[in-house]
Amino acid sequence: MQTNVSLFKRFRLIPLSERVLLLLFLLTLPLANPWVRGDGVGYYAFARALLIQHNLDFAPDYQHANTSFREGRLDESGQPRSEYRTATGHLENHFTIGPAILWSPFLLIAHACVLIARTFGSSVAADGFSAPYRIAMAFGTAFYGFLGILISFRIAKKFVGERWAFLAAVAIWGASSLPVYMYFNPSWSHAHSAFMVALFFWYWLETRELRSIPQWILLGAIAGLMLNVYYANAMVLTIVAVEALLSLRDALRGSSPAAPSREPSAIILSLLVSYTLFALTLLLCLLPTFISRRIIYGSSVESGYIPVSQWHWTSPFLLQLLFSANHGLFSWTPLLLLSSIGILLFCRRVPRTGAPVLCATLAFYYFMASYPDWAGISSYGNRFFVSLTVFFIIGLAVLLQKFANLFRSLRAAAAAISAVLALFVFWNLGLMFQWGSHLIPARGPVAWNEVAHNQFFVVPRQLSDLFHDYFFRRKDLMRRIEQRDVQQLREQSDY
Repeated sequence: MQTNVSLFKRFRLIPLSERVLLLLFLLTLPLANPWVRGDGVGYYAFARALLIQHNLDFAPDYQHANTSFREGRLDESGQPRSEYRTATGHLENHFTIGPAILWSPFLLIAHACVLIARTFGSSVAADGFSAPYRIAMAFGTAFYGFLGILISFRIAKKFVGERWAFLAAVAIWGASSLPVYMYFNPSWSHAHSAFMVALFFWYWLETRELRSIPQWILLGAIAGLMLNVYYANAMVLTIVAVEALLSLRDALRGSSPAAPSREPSAIILSLLVSYTLFALTLLLCLLPTFISRRIIYGSSVESGYIPVSQWHWTSPFLLQLLFSANHGLFSWTPLLLLSSIGILLFCRRVPRTGAPVLCATLAFYYFMASYPDWAGISSYGNRFFVSLTVFFIIGLAVLLQKFANLFRSLRAAAAAISAVLALFVFWNLGLMFQWGSHLIPARGPVAWNEVAHNQFFVVPRQLSDLFHDYFFRRKDLMRRIEQRDVQQLREQSDY
């Protein structure tokens, strides 16, 4: 009884905003969908194959995959086609190993529980495909997505009022691409990526004034895991590059805030040692990626993706990436346009922090705009930018506070802002419904007149039935969704 009272007291010590965020997480947790599909087959294959088989044989994962993933990869006898074998004889898997690393605590617990249950006569298969493993995976993804939101909220309230940081966190949670990859497609890497970028930025921010050698090592380790999870997160390291340039400038001017009395040459030497240590630690922590690439492709630096020499570096898809009907960032998730404006305001308001954030955001934008598959194929919105969730929350929070200053009353400002944000969230939920149920094509551009008609006339009629099926007949619903996806994919191929 005393333990329960103590836990309750500790819970009461948590700030109200964080308790509400935790409550929202618990209430939305039943939405987590233990489904391994599409790109998620490749991500989850690393975790399952290493845990169950202790190797990188992905043949069972190909064979257990969803129909649209299997169709082109398996022959008539159900065996992987030879063209999907690499030079080392392994099956192609260009997806990252980082999500498997983050899933490992949850999957190890699930595996132990399954093995114990089997000793008592349970028939649940200890193969990594059965429900306990998939539930553990889905919970792990939702958990990391929530941690990313929580960390982002805590960072944002360092710069703005807690009220605006909270509203921004909830709004981005509901009106971006994050919920699709946090709940509906949990076997993909994007929620993990949002968490890792938030963690990296938080630790960089906490230690930037006077970073010790152990802190440099830990920052490098976090950066290494961040890149193991998602290669494009290398653009986030622009933050460290800008920090290095600013520190070098201060040292040359003799105005270093960390060591005002030291000689510039000594400061520069210390910076060189620190950033070298950071880089070496990062590379060391990338060993899981280097080793897995070596085993699968025969080369530690072969990613399996389109070679960067074939990217559109001199003619990036800058406007299409933002405004295209084919999964444009702002056209699909318009709240992120307001967040981006807020990032500009943040840079102007707190340049020492905001300038690195703005540079990292622009570097990520240019990187993805240069990628030949910039639209993300069957992406919801432009899923690549889920990685920058922490920056979008900070930017939106700054903009909300700026907007609130136009009101005479904070209560009136909060009410008006909440109403506007709710519209963005409801629009996004309806669009997610259309995309997930294939009312609109999952791949390629959409017709906005059709989207708008569906939002007001089709989604309200079908929503209750879908929610009922999602919670009570989910397996059948997922099967129907997969059949629609395969049908649309075949129609597009025929066309």
